[in-house]
Amino acid sequence: MRPSTRVLAPGLMSRSLDEFKRYAKLAFTQEAIRIPMTPYHLLDFTNPDTITWCKTMSDADIGGFSKVALDQIPAAAPEPAHIRFHGNISLDLPPDRPRVYRSGYAAWRNRDRKPTIFGKSLWDVDPYVFLALRVKSDGRKYFVNIQTESVEYTDIHQHRLYAQKPGEWETLLIPWTDFVRTNYGQVVEPQNEMLTQKVRTLGIGLTDRVPGPFDLCVSGMWATNQVEDGDTHRKEKQ
Repeated sequence: MRPSTRVLAPGLMSRSLDEFKRYAKLAFTQEAIRIPMTPYHLLDFTNPDTITWCKTMSDADIGGFSKVALDQIPAAAPEPAHIRFHGNISLDLPPDRPRVYRSGYAAWRNRDRKPTIFGKSLWDVDPYVFLALRVKSDGRKYFVNIQTESVEYTDIHQHRLYAQKPGEWETLLIPWTDFVRTNYGQVVEPQNEMLTQKVRTLGIGLTDRVPGPFDLCVSGMWATNQVEDGDTHRKEKQ
């Protein structure tokens, strides 16, 4: 039987090879049977290709007037290469859509990743304690959003992004166990443990409904077990 051209597509083989290399490294270093000490990079925006995996969302999708953009910014000392999530929040409602009674949000996330020969592309972050983010925030009320292969496809696990040094680059740590399960913006019960073996998407949203400009820079998101890493800070859930 001849494999189809689609199955042997270069993109599929490249993704599969990358995944095989990761599995091989885990086996060689024995990190699969002990606590891994090397970071597991999830979204690395120092690679300009990563932004092509991402999409933006806002109330403009339902007729609202918020503006959102996601731009790749090249490295320029002392700034690392990063993405810039920015725009303007508007609370104005579309006059021709009476069923829309709430607006004023913007967000981005990675698109569902393409499959490999090993199957659906999902992140397994179960061996790690923290999600780490390298960010420069304007101090607004952002949330980190995570989607998994949960029973409820629309579930989103959320945690506030507590920037401690607005206007400066900093690395923030969030324990995976601190994320809260939500659905359509509402906390839901039961608060089942997040399926960290099957993470589909990562992203950040702004839902404080404060009109005006916003600006958040992100150079990377990764899973880690390292509590201290330069100016890394852990922010407890409040």
